[in-house]
Amino acid sequence: MKVIKFLKLIISIIICELAGIIGSFFTASSVSSWYAELAKPQFTPPGWVFAPVWTTLYLLMGVAAFLVWTSPVSKGKKVALIIFAVQLVLNTLWSIIFFGLRSPLGAFIEIIFLWLAILAAIIAFSRISKPAAWLLLPYILWVSFAAYLNYAILKLVG
Repeated sequence: MKVIKFLKLIISIIICELAGIIGSFFTASSVSSWYAELAKPQFTPPGWVFAPVWTTLYLLMGVAAFLVWTSPVSKGKKVALIIFAVQLVLNTLWSIIFFGLRSPLGAFIEIIFLWLAILAAIIAFSRISKPAAWLLLPYILWVSFAAYLNYAILKLVG
């Protein structure tokens, strides 16, 4: 039983980290060219910050999903995991839109939906596992900052 629970933890983390890996395929090709040339606000973090922050956030997201997945059967558990999956897809789409399509406007519109989906996941998770909901708090805070950064870039590029 403990082995199965451990495997579920690993699966949860891998799924979340895969979202980041998929997004990084679109990021990597643009960071050294298009993104490097973009006008960015002064509060833009140095490039090296993003990989460790996102890796940590995906880890926390994976643990949160695991806590909900392995919680006792309850009303709303399936819906909570579906909401979580939706926000994970939106998370990946942001990188595709911003870096792959090179569209700060499209990415800004998308990140609003991502933020709302994260909030919905936090609310849904809180009904099943308070620790799972708390684990998503750094994520929504970082995405809030990313949305502000995205907006600032949008304003700078006109």
